[in-house]
Amino acid sequence: MELTLLIKSIMGLVVLLLFLVFFLYIPFGNTTKKIKKQKVKQEPTQKIDFNLEHLRAIVKNKTSTASELKDALELVIKYHGTMHKKLGLRPHPESDIYMDILFKAARHPNIEKDTIVKFNSELEKLNPEYKKEINDALMRGLNSRGL
Repeated sequence: MELTLLIKSIMGLVVLLLFLVFFLYIPFGNTTKKIKKQKVKQEPTQKIDFNLEHLRAIVKNKTSTASELKDALELVIKYHGTMHKKLGLRPHPESDIYMDILFKAARHPNIEKDTIVKFNSELEKLNPEYKKEINDALMRGLNSRGL
């Protein structure tokens, strides 16, 4: 008698377990469609402009925040990091844009030191022949800051 009761109890628990597992894998309602709709809604709607002049304008703007400056300088390195080769001993005329960005970034009141150091080192790494000009632009920008 006791053995049959034990077997019936085990069989009942197995049936209950199967019943619960069945409900675990069946979704109630259309939750998969709701999740897909939520993922679609989370896509960013703001487009980022990678134009060098636009990034230069962000650096020149005195009201730019530290995070905006960091993002703009990272985009300059990522998309416009390499300068044209020097024309003999003279720098390429387009290199003045990069020197202006570096100068304005060094003078900016909201810039963080880590951001400017990283930008300077990456620019020197990508353009080793402009190393002197890059250091001169950085020093002019830092020296022109008011204490």
